[in-house]
Amino acid sequence: MAIEYHLRKHEDKGQFIPQGSGERLMFITHGTSKYTEREEVKMVLDGGCSWVQLRMKGNMNIFTAREIGQLINEHTNKCIYCINDNARIALRCGANAVHLGKEDISVSAAWEMAKEQLFPGETFYIGATANTFEDIEHAVGQGASYIGLGPFRYTETKKKLSPVLGLEGYRKIVQQCKEAGYKIPIFAIGGICLEDVTPLMETGITGIAVSGAIIHAEDPVEETRRFINEINKY
Repeated sequence: MAIEYHLRKHEDKGQFIPQGSGERLMFITHGTSKYTEREEVKMVLDGGCSWVQLRMKGNMNIFTAREIGQLINEHTNKCIYCINDNARIALRCGANAVHLGKEDISVSAAWEMAKEQLFPGETFYIGATANTFEDIEHAVGQGASYIGLGPFRYTETKKKLSPVLGLEGYRKIVQQCKEAGYKIPIFAIGGICLEDVTPLMETGITGIAVSGAIIHAEDPVEETRRFINEINKY
């Protein structure tokens, strides 16, 4: 199913319809004693995921970002490559997007930075973290490309956790967005497992962001495929 995305090319707004079945699953790296970020990325790409967010809290560097970007380019030319938190590194390493947390620089400040460094017509996305409808309202006003809404449940991946939303929280916020006329894509995030996909997608969200459920699966490649298959039923 094609999903509408908000796109910013410098100061212009438009719509972008991504192709491929793996763009509604956002995989977020989380290096473990078992796998490096590079190994994780290769596995999810093998499983058909075409949106990867590199998340290296406190250890982000341009060299690793470029290395993983090269891996993605070798593997597929249709993957959305996103850097967590750091707009400067995202722009310097040639990533397609940056995802900003609530304590990072503002979306509007990131667009100003991007405007100075992108070539004319070059595609770039800026995602924003949200926990409430008011967060989404603020992000939309600043030109966010998509929303990472959560957490769905408690997760150890993030140290400073906002209040858990649960299914009812997603239903309420998605409805508020509809009433406000917002068409911005919303991705659920936070402790999501495969069995959560169906009830979450039924709330009206766009897609799912996953880390641990794939990394800790017996077969991460196959688990990636399972997530994509479940998401694309909606």
